[in-house]
Amino acid sequence: MLDLYGKIKESLGVCKGLLLVEPDTKLRRQNRIKTIQATLAIEGNQLTRDQVTAIINNKRVIGPKNDITEVENAIKVYEHVWSYDPHNPSDLLKAHARMLRGLADQPGIFRNSQVGIANGNTITHIAPPAERVPQLMHDLFEYLLHDDDLPIIKSCVFHYEIEFIHPFEDGNGRMGRLWQTLLLMKVDPIFAYVPIESMILERQQSYYDALVASDQSGESTPFIEFILSIIQTTLADLVDDTKAVPNDYQQRKNHLITHLDTWFDRKTYMELCKGISTATASRDLNRMVSEGLLKIQGSGRMRKYHV
Repeated sequence: MLDLYGKIKESLGVCKGLLLVEPDTKLRRQNRIKTIQATLAIEGNQLTRDQVTAIINNKRVIGPKNDITEVENAIKVYEHVWSYDPHNPSDLLKAHARMLRGLADQPGIFRNSQVGIANGNTITHIAPPAERVPQLMHDLFEYLLHDDDLPIIKSCVFHYEIEFIHPFEDGNGRMGRLWQTLLLMKVDPIFAYVPIESMILERQQSYYDALVASDQSGESTPFIEFILSIIQTTLADLVDDTKAVPNDYQQRKNHLITHLDTWFDRKTYMELCKGISTATASRDLNRMVSEGLLKIQGSGRMRKYHV
């Protein structure tokens, strides 16, 4: 477990070095779409990434009404991720109310009946009685606030306990994954743009197996180790997506074409092509203008470019 934790910290360092503060706008958007589509697909939502993208762009999509509502709700929730305090129980209820609006009878309220989890005809987990849920959730938030576990480990424990306690009638899976992301964002803001849910979807059966293994053993270690491996793999993929820092003109030009589709200035270009000088940036941009690749607007310090 500590070995995985060490690899995660190392990957975070590489990510921060490559991305400066956060990924570029296009990558952030792509990863947010991956997150929303994946966390809902895990629960059976049939909409594709292209359909999720269309909904984000306010385009009409044909599909099951509930699936579309789930996506619309999730978009609203993830638009507000920075406004939620993951250590505040009230914010968990607010987020659930937004996530399940129009989908559950009592969104934003803990369940008042017994629930279980089935795999086909087999019951794989019986959640604690409804009357115990408020105290169990209180204890879980107290753990977040006062326990000495590493914050990344706490995020995994919280995720598991949400699945174990099953505090809501519906939406527990997506809330557990969302809240782990919020807790990880407290460790490093880069996690707001890391599509961990997408990797969970790819290994969905292993995800369920880890939950069952923890349930049967009476401790969360199997699930923690699984989620740590998911975090590490997702970070490694993010590094691969951004690692190729362009080091010659042709590479920088291709990088620009791939990552900038709005008006931009020289400073933005320098941030995109990390490590180049002001003189190199100016030469590159002038050359791309002369080649007909870039349109220009304004002059001097107000000059903007567009592919």
